[in-house]
Amino acid sequence: MGVAALEDKIVQQAVLWVLQSIYEQDFLGFSYGYRPGRKPHDALDALSVAITSKKVNWILDADVEGCFDSIDHSWLVKFLEHRIGDRRILRLIQKWLRAGVIEEGKWSKTEKGSPQGSVISPLLSNVFLHYVFDLWIEWWRRTHCRRDVVVVRFVDDFVIGFESHSEAVACLEELRDRFAKFGLKLSSVNSSLNSSQTRSLL
Repeated sequence: MGVAALEDKIVQQAVLWVLQSIYEQDFLGFSYGYRPGRKPHDALDALSVAITSKKVNWILDADVEGCFDSIDHSWLVKFLEHRIGDRRILRLIQKWLRAGVIEEGKWSKTEKGSPQGSVISPLLSNVFLHYVFDLWIEWWRRTHCRRDVVVVRFVDDFVIGFESHSEAVACLEELRDRFAKFGLKLSSVNSSLNSSQTRSLL
């Protein structure tokens, strides 16, 4: 948990408004959470429509283990550099990421993660997962799948629906490798057949 000083909160909010106007143009339609007009019920509505209008037989429901705590700073800065050319903004973000933690009066630096509770952290986590997960799964289903695949992500929780069991298993295996490359891992994976039966993807 990160508690920023008042001055930091004001500056973070100003930076948030700027970055939000940029990244709202980039974020994909199946991304929800900490975005304007995209609340939990919107994600649930989108998921309901997706799994009832498409041929979805298999559901992969997962979340990212300690997402806020696991964000790799160097990768995040590389992602931000794709869209942010102002080095002053990038330096500010890096300072917030490296602010450190004070416990029992002793300060220790933070090597990774973005502090929960700070104004800017939700957007930074969305940017990180946009590059690590959203763009990848969009590419994967376009190039690897011949049958229906639907995706809904709410911050670090996501649901992927598949028509094909073999494509579901392949996606799960490759997704684990993809996350490992960026220092993330799946916390929990639930999978079931979208009918009265239940089967495991694992």
